[in-house]
Amino acid sequence: MRTRIKVCCIASPNEAQIAIAAGADALGLVARMPSGPGPISDRAIAEVTALVPPPVATFLLTSETTADAISAHVRATAPSAVQIVSHIDPAESRKLAALEPHDRHLQVIHVEGPDALQLIPAYEPCVHAFLLDSGRPNAPVARLGGTGRAHDWAVSAAHVRATEKPVFLAGGLTAANVAGGIRQVRPYGVDLCSGVRTGGHLDPQKLFAFVSAVQQIDGESARAT
Repeated sequence: MRTRIKVCCIASPNEAQIAIAAGADALGLVARMPSGPGPISDRAIAEVTALVPPPVATFLLTSETTADAISAHVRATAPSAVQIVSHIDPAESRKLAALEPHDRHLQVIHVEGPDALQLIPAYEPCVHAFLLDSGRPNAPVARLGGTGRAHDWAVSAAHVRATEKPVFLAGGLTAANVAGGIRQVRPYGVDLCSGVRTGGHLDPQKLFAFVSAVQQIDGESARAT
């Protein structure tokens, strides 16, 4: 199976075009966050979502924690999917599925330890996919992504085995380590932000190197089967 590539922290239509040209399957658009890189205005997010052609997907990264607020955020920005970066109340996840039945919902799980696996049954019935990241949602200032840190991939691999939903691997991925992450975790897709940016801007050379690394490991896996 081909590993999907999601490029996050897209800041402009130009960056979106660079990512699409490099082979990105999905673009992440970061709205207001308590901390971390890449937030842009809802107006800028809507500008990008209106321009991105299918089949490339656009993901709104929202820090909203209630179904009503998430639904309003989705309707204001018109993405293909919404990425919920907080560990919201599962009841709100169920409500969101009812409010927005035609939108794709991706729940972020911040892997701080093996306890992260306990969150799977709470969210699995209501979401279309998971994304495993290295945030610290309970820190004094919550960090909900863009950390540039890898987490324990053994926990991530266990998560993939424990759910039937697609799983994206995020957190500190670069062209140098993504092959190892794919080999160990076997995710549906990979997601990155800081690993392909230089001076706060999307770096085409880093991005093409990352895409090439993913394609190489996918090719090796295909030949092995």
